[in-house]
Amino acid sequence: MDKEFDVLLWGATGFTGRLTAQHLADRYGVDGEGLRWTIGGRSLEKLEALRATLNASDGQLTPVVADANDLAAMRDAASRARVVCSAVGPYTRYGSNLVQACAENGTDYCDLTGEVQWMRAMMDAHGEAAQASGARIVHTCGFDCIPSDLGVLYVQRAMHERHGTYAKQVKLRVLDFRGGFSGGTIASMIELVEQASQDAAIRALLADPYSLNPPDADRGLDGPDRLTAFYDEDFAAWAAPFIMGPVNTRVVRRSHALMGHPYGPEFRYDEAIAFPKLPTPGAWAAANAAAAASAGAMGAMTLRPVRELAARYLPQPGSGPSEQQMADGHFKLALLARHPEDKAKNVLAYVQGDRDPGYGATAKMLAESAACLAQDGSNAPGGFSTPATAMGASLIERLANHAGVRFSLG
Repeated sequence: MDKEFDVLLWGATGFTGRLTAQHLADRYGVDGEGLRWTIGGRSLEKLEALRATLNASDGQLTPVVADANDLAAMRDAASRARVVCSAVGPYTRYGSNLVQACAENGTDYCDLTGEVQWMRAMMDAHGEAAQASGARIVHTCGFDCIPSDLGVLYVQRAMHERHGTYAKQVKLRVLDFRGGFSGGTIASMIELVEQASQDAAIRALLADPYSLNPPDADRGLDGPDRLTAFYDEDFAAWAAPFIMGPVNTRVVRRSHALMGHPYGPEFRYDEAIAFPKLPTPGAWAAANAAAAASAGAMGAMTLRPVRELAARYLPQPGSGPSEQQMADGHFKLALLARHPEDKAKNVLAYVQGDRDPGYGATAKMLAESAACLAQDGSNAPGGFSTPATAMGASLIERLANHAGVRFSLG
């Protein structure tokens, strides 16, 4: 039976939700001819205000109003759309009923979460239902973790096309990154640290490099996340841990497992920030400072008084960078696929974005992920997929054509 909407954008009135809605309106219009999409959330007043900013007329973008804490309401909302696109966080607080509803209804779903413990809980609780209904549940459809997940797919395909083999190791290095944080992201980080500080099982889960893999999947050779600065000979640069690496790496490893381990049982993947443009003394200092700052910030956040201060004084949910800050933002990532035998055959790829990575670019990634699920054919079965396994090359093409995110070979 045909659904009322192709895409329901849930949480449309939040900071990232509004950006996502604007991209959908700019790209597909609001008349339902290119894509039958609409907006949803708990406040009719805010949804109507958003409709006005998008210049929607009567009968266009009919709001879906419901409370995320009401499972019956989420089931009704999910039943009306082919794809639900969720921009509501922290997902641990506001996302579980919607995932359950989509898994039960056979409704495809995508979101922006980077909350590893919540993703694991959703997979364990609703994986069988999604497989049975055919629902494709795809987390991390933003800067967490599309550039990483699709970047590995892209560079490995290039390796195979050129040399008939896959790399046993891929390294992602952040070469340039400029952007801000929204209140929603900060709230999600505080929620994650809060849970981890109270639950040893969650701390163990977060420390496991294969925590998002299917339970019966073989484990590879990757160890714990690196916490200190190091010199990377492949990039001839000092490097430091990347704050998003603990999420991105686990999604890439899950993709590899879901694809049947095509890169082999010894495949390894890691991420870091590289400082290749600085002279050695400056690069060494910058890498060590970045590593210390990251470790210090996470350590401080384990203290309840620090979390309370952060929640009070840092940007609140619904807020984020200015339009100018997002326009000035950008990112450039390099992925090096190491040939298993001959380093002269290594393959280098780049992923670049022309907007603030966390919001300007992420909103477009989320919107195009939803449209990809709704409009492009896919052989992905029902269950908890990843951007690479659910959408793959189709999404790479969409991002290049419509989201300012480009994949290229060096």
